[in-house]
Amino acid sequence: MTAPRRFWPALAAAVAGFGAMAATAGCGGAKVTPDDYASGMPSLSWKACGETASSSGFECATLQVPLDYAKPESRKIGIALVRLPATDKNRRIGSLVFNFGGPGGSGVTTLINAAHAFSTLNTRYDLVSFDPRGVERSSGIRCLSGPQMDQYMSREPSENAGAETKLITEFAQGCERKAGWILPYVGTVNAARDMEALRSALGDPRLNFFGFSYGTHLGAVYATQYPKKVGRMVLDSAVDPSVTMLDMAKTQALGFQKAYEDYLADCTKTRTSCPLGADTAAANATVLRLLDTLARTPGKVGSRTVTEDVARAAITQALYSKLTWPLLTEALDEARKGKFDGLLALADQYAGRQPDGTYSTLQFSLPSVLCVDSTDRPSVAQAEELARRLKKRSPIFAPTAISAGSCSVWPVRGDDAARHVDATGSDPILVVGVTNDPATPYQWAPRLAKQLRTGVLLTLNGEGHGAYGQSQCIDDKVNAFLLEGKVPANGTRCG
Repeated sequence: MTAPRRFWPALAAAVAGFGAMAATAGCGGAKVTPDDYASGMPSLSWKACGETASSSGFECATLQVPLDYAKPESRKIGIALVRLPATDKNRRIGSLVFNFGGPGGSGVTTLINAAHAFSTLNTRYDLVSFDPRGVERSSGIRCLSGPQMDQYMSREPSENAGAETKLITEFAQGCERKAGWILPYVGTVNAARDMEALRSALGDPRLNFFGFSYGTHLGAVYATQYPKKVGRMVLDSAVDPSVTMLDMAKTQALGFQKAYEDYLADCTKTRTSCPLGADTAAANATVLRLLDTLARTPGKVGSRTVTEDVARAAITQALYSKLTWPLLTEALDEARKGKFDGLLALADQYAGRQPDGTYSTLQFSLPSVLCVDSTDRPSVAQAEELARRLKKRSPIFAPTAISAGSCSVWPVRGDDAARHVDATGSDPILVVGVTNDPATPYQWAPRLAKQLRTGVLLTLNGEGHGAYGQSQCIDDKVNAFLLEGKVPANGTRCG
């Protein structure tokens, strides 16, 4: 998951992990009418998504759903869908619906870019994903212009509560001005209702679902609302929906600190030569000096400014996967020599910034969902106090804890319905966690499995965010579950 610098740095990391923010594909197709929806059996007409090489073979459609489920005959919004048909039609099981993280990641773009990672599953499943309400093609929320976001993303979180409150209030007011009509309706409960409409439209008797990161929360809420409609469900890199915002901020700051320390150890102990230092202490000192320098004198890449907070975003982005650690080493080494292109590229990936200077809706839809999903409203002052307490234990990532106060100025009231999950009565749900996951720390996986009541815990002993695709053992067990219905023993470990 990738996230705004003033919102939690982790919930959308699976999106970044699958390289989601690259391609754009047109979505068209027949829309479901209100009468179709009211009948309980909406229909879809799929059409080719577009003519780009990346979208070849994919089909797109739009599903119409109520903006307000309390008034199902009122205003409708379109949910953009994408599908890659199963390759072995004679053995087809049905559809496998994906959510790759966020909240706010584009499922349409991500599936088009990452379907190759699920080729084994694609033999017997139609791979299906969607842009959830408020995201990209599904009435995507936008609050600030590209230049405004460049400035917002580069500003260091202030230790002055008044100044910080003013900045996040201006952001929230931009969301209210430009997207106030949809803000009350983008929560996870409504997104789960949209998935039930999607299941019906696909003609599947049960929902087969693969959720990553925030997608685990969405899957858990769906299973709570519709336990008898749960088919084969995998929740990878689990989120614990019961945690408070301050606890979430603290856990993630410490999680990224642990991943950063593991990264330094890898660089200094397993590489032939680590340019940052001969040991972890020396390498850490090099990074801290760089950040201190950028705090006093920001760097430049063309007309763009590279601040300490931009560098923090770059480090955070690279820590999502061990595969990107070498890129971080190169970027940090170049930056201390005055060349900041590598850091800026990582930070842009983290932020969802496009080459043309625009931003994906992730930066705006993420806080929109998080704030409507909870009544928890810690103040900016409380969040800053947490950041101060974390400074010694997590000097680089402690400032991100200030994000926990962002919902205190949000223009829409929250609701706690999405924080309580219980899938009693559903088929077994496979919950997967990674022991050194910085974004959704491992302890959240067993907690989610327990809250669901039907959860079966599968663990990867390893690094990074997202287990599937990182371990043959994990892949084999997940594939056997989804393709053959084989449920691994609760507590199984890989690696």
